[in-house]
Amino acid sequence: MNAEESFRPDVLPGETTRRETLLASLRALPQPAWILFFGTFLNKFGAFVVPFLTLYLTGRGYTVGEAGLAVGAYGVGNLLASLLGGHSADRLGRRTTIVLSMFSGAVAMLLLSQARSMPVIVVLTALTGLTNEFYRPASAALLTDLVPAGQRITAFAALRMAFNAGFAFGPATAGFLAAYGYFWLFAGDAGTSVLFGLVALLALPRSTRVQQDHAGWGQALRVLRRDYRLHQLLLANFTIALLFFQMASTFGLHVTHQGFSAATYGAMVSLNGALVVFFELPLTVFTRRFPARRVMAAGYALCGVGFALNAFAHTVSALVICMTVFTLGEMITMPTASAYLADLAPPQMRGRYMGVSGLTWATALIIGPGVGMKIFTVNPTAYWVACATLGLFAAAVISGSANARPVSNKS
Repeated sequence: MNAEESFRPDVLPGETTRRETLLASLRALPQPAWILFFGTFLNKFGAFVVPFLTLYLTGRGYTVGEAGLAVGAYGVGNLLASLLGGHSADRLGRRTTIVLSMFSGAVAMLLLSQARSMPVIVVLTALTGLTNEFYRPASAALLTDLVPAGQRITAFAALRMAFNAGFAFGPATAGFLAAYGYFWLFAGDAGTSVLFGLVALLALPRSTRVQQDHAGWGQALRVLRRDYRLHQLLLANFTIALLFFQMASTFGLHVTHQGFSAATYGAMVSLNGALVVFFELPLTVFTRRFPARRVMAAGYALCGVGFALNAFAHTVSALVICMTVFTLGEMITMPTASAYLADLAPPQMRGRYMGVSGLTWATALIIGPGVGMKIFTVNPTAYWVACATLGLFAAAVISGSANARPVSNKS
């Protein structure tokens, strides 16, 4: 099956028709997919510690630089989780990897709560980043196993809604717990991880033929090296990820430099999450009608242009308009990109495909914020031009010719 055609509902028999409603699409998703959505929401709702890690460490007397070192260590753990989690998903199985991630993440979180010296904190924060994010390639691979190609855009949009809803409501709860002591943040985070682990252990499918047909790393590397459509997607996603991570870093500096409060910046970030939660799923009813790469290109371009327009945003209403345009691009792009990647991946290598994709985002997380803040400090105009260029470049990359069929169709 041609990966591009898998997103054309009017081409392949048995796939979603143009007239199918969102409710019908959601009803068609299998029960284990809903269990996965619930577990993802539960886990992200309980992600209490990372957003408050800087406050926790500086409150204990560590410097801002030392707190930044710990946050960077979490990013390194996240980077390792993308590769190791993808391998584990293919080798050990999706459910086993998710359970292992949740239970080991809970242990790492409790150990971190008792750490007092900076070297130990850095090591345990990296371990926490590894164990907490270890499940993500397995989660995406399992959703791909469970859902046929014609329903994957809707499925990944639902997964993103669960992820964003959990992250939207979790920090407010974390703030409440922090008033009683930071230990309760660690305990709450660990507790929700254990709950997701139990849900996965008791309710997710045990195994599939995919894991039994596990391909070795030699074969996997050959496939990854020859899959030109994957290369296109990885380059485009890495480019757009550099832009996305500006919202959690340099964008805050821009908002405060305009004379607005930190609360205004927080409201803009919350607006992004709220738009995704309430509008991304309905939007897929429209976007899934069109070829995947055209949809992604349009979304990437909107992200770049929408974010760069903040250069001219000097009022709250202008910031809202810019964030809405940026988020529209995100909502158009992300579910389609996830489903496109899922269709490219050979069944026995889905975990590693998801892991390699996660690696591009983790790398961008390490590079993007620091570089963005440096450029913004030196030359704000150059910064906004660069942001627009990132979005347009990603759109150009994914729109480029990809005549070579994905190797997944030959494996």
